[in-house]
Amino acid sequence: MALQSALLGLLAANTALAYPWVSNVPGVDSSMLGPRRSLASRALPYNNVCPANPNPHVPAAPITAKYPYLGAINGTPGTGKGGVQVPAPGDTAHYFRAPGQYDIRGPCPGLSKHTDGYTAANHGFLARDGITTYNELVDAQQNVYNVGYDLANLLAIAGVGLDGDLVGTGKLSLGCDATSRTATPGNVLAEELGLDGHNHFEADTSLTRNDYFLAQGDNHSWNATLFKMMLQTCKGNCNREALSLYRYNRYQQSKADNGNFFFGPGSLLLYGAASFLYELMPTAGGTADEATMMSFFGANKTSSGDYVWNGGERIPPNWFNRVVPYNNQLVGTEIITMYAENPVLFGGNIGRNNFNGLNISSYFTNGKPNAQTASEAMCLIYQALTGAFPSELGQLVDIPVAVESAIASKLAPMAANFGCPANPNSGSG
Repeated sequence: MALQSALLGLLAANTALAYPWVSNVPGVDSSMLGPRRSLASRALPYNNVCPANPNPHVPAAPITAKYPYLGAINGTPGTGKGGVQVPAPGDTAHYFRAPGQYDIRGPCPGLSKHTDGYTAANHGFLARDGITTYNELVDAQQNVYNVGYDLANLLAIAGVGLDGDLVGTGKLSLGCDATSRTATPGNVLAEELGLDGHNHFEADTSLTRNDYFLAQGDNHSWNATLFKMMLQTCKGNCNREALSLYRYNRYQQSKADNGNFFFGPGSLLLYGAASFLYELMPTAGGTADEATMMSFFGANKTSSGDYVWNGGERIPPNWFNRVVPYNNQLVGTEIITMYAENPVLFGGNIGRNNFNGLNISSYFTNGKPNAQTASEAMCLIYQALTGAFPSELGQLVDIPVAVESAIASKLAPMAANFGCPANPNSGSG
């Protein structure tokens, strides 16, 4: 524990030297990095604050005995027995409805950095207004996609913990900053930026969204050019091989264009998120073809072959979820396999064309990860989410200790299952 605490201090110091731009990220208390800069100097033109919603909040439509799906209710484990049609015929409460004027959507819908959460909200498995809860996230991932209970909790912990109110209301905004609606009354400890918050759950090199610093802070708007590039790379099937190549191409784009580009250990989650396109989005036994991607990403295709966003991410017709749960072990294997097919360096730019690779203990050497197994990949994610890497520096100094402790304690059992070393924030080790 003492060794890890010392390492954490070194990481913070090294981050100040190797990544001075971290001090400019909105919401980061940079006192530990050197002279404090004014918040005004960090501001970007895009306004992340949600508009007021005059409509009352309505929770997700409940799962019923008539339409049980996988039986996940109130954050409990479901049956894991997939191959179920979603939405069930006759279950009008979960039929598609396009988001309204005040409904919140963001860059990491469903906590996958893609569109499965938009889709879940548009079908009422998450609250349609975009103010969801921890339990709704855990239930929806299981009932809609047959995500394993362990992975559903991992993603909910990360999303609500880093961008919502994990220890109070359990609420999270699927997009912009809705602190007034997600926070515990009287909370003055931290902003709850929602999934739009940069380098919390959202990060550079999204499949279909702009990098935060390349779009003046707008990291959530759907980018038709990127979507077309992805489908051109997929050539009719967005499988692991295609998405590994596309993730590599997006990395190279961001590295070349974004002077504030950062690709830290938490970015391993992006490979897990990409795997959702072929593991979760196809109907049971199907493939991640163009029609499936267009439906989940809310796209129409023009006569010229271009794509336009239709504002309505939805489950394809006659769609059945995966038969076997997609759990932590499976996603860990996909992460390391997809990464290994087209490996890239971890680190960040200090201005354009000036990339520095990470050197962190036994994990990274000159930007190259030493992890070779699914277990090691999940341990890296665990460490990143619990504040031990500079990619999560914003959380380390910006989120209350109680939240950090809650994240670590909730993740500790999962980390132990993978044989991960204890993080000092977990109170063990």
